Amino acid sequence: MKELSLHLLDIIENSISARADNITVEIIEDTDRDCLKMSVLDDGKGMDAEMLARVTDPFVTSRTTRKVGLGIPLLKAAAEACNGRFDIHSEPGKGTRVSVEFQRSHIDRAPLGDLANTFLSVVIGSPQIHWVLNYQVNSNRFEFDDQPIKDELKDIPLSDPEVIKYLRNTLKEGINSVQLN
Repeated sequence: MKELSLHLLDIIENSISARADNITVEIIEDTDRDCLKMSVLDDGKGMDAEMLARVTDPFVTSRTTRKVGLGIPLLKAAAEACNGRFDIHSEPGKGTRVSVEFQRSHIDRAPLGDLANTFLSVVIGSPQIHWVLNYQVNSNRFEFDDQPIKDELKDIPLSDPEVIKYLRNTLKEGINSVQLN
């Protein structure tokens, strides 16, 4: 994939398919340690030990619409190609955490991409889920939690055009305020 935000989207879609009620995405860029860490944590159905052991095999998927599952294997390969690592922990009935680390300066590391619009699409597309985004670059931090917004909106849907505009601006401004110039 050309952007890391698309890898995140793929992992997030797995969490949605696992019927998660809460999904947290965390991205930490540390220039001193030259690393970029990303993780997706959900409280979905989780995986048993057998599936967890096979999840990085591209010919294993829980989907019935196709016979291959490339998202996790591609993310793992991308991290390892950039002096990084991939880790996944899961427990049935408790959820899954997918974590990946890249050498931030590695020439083959894909750019982060449009994180704001990627996250906006999942928040609007799955409003029943409680979404949290934590993005940090060195000591600069942005946290987005959709629950206070949902509480304030009451019966106004997140798909309302004015709400989408507000969410897009909030995410873009927050993410841009943390990034290095």
